[in-house]
Amino acid sequence: MGLNLEQALGVHAAALKVRAERTKLLASNLANESTPGYQARDLDFRASLGYVLTSDAFDAALRFGGDEPMYRVPSSPSQDGNTVELGVEQAAFSQNAADFQASLTFVNMKIKGLKSAITGNI
Repeated sequence: MGLNLEQALGVHAAALKVRAERTKLLASNLANESTPGYQARDLDFRASLGYVLTSDAFDAALRFGGDEPMYRVPSSPSQDGNTVELGVEQAAFSQNAADFQASLTFVNMKIKGLKSAITGNI
């Protein structure tokens, strides 16, 4: 009987993938803070995670179909059409980084548990 690593790691492996995609979007928002007309984007984590967990194409689920990035509505729009709000983006990026680290910790614990089970050191 083979071991399906994604199944063994559970939801946390999928969460890491979604959080990594969200990190890219938030970093892009921060990088384009001064770009006229740039529209800040984000992912709905729960919806994206649900889609990734039910999709056969694990990596493609975030990129093609599923939950597309949403555009943010700014609380104070700028005159040049840019919707990036630095404080909002920095807070979202920091929270996402902390959540990524928590998921990574869970994955590491799962891997250590699997390693112990395989080697017989339970």
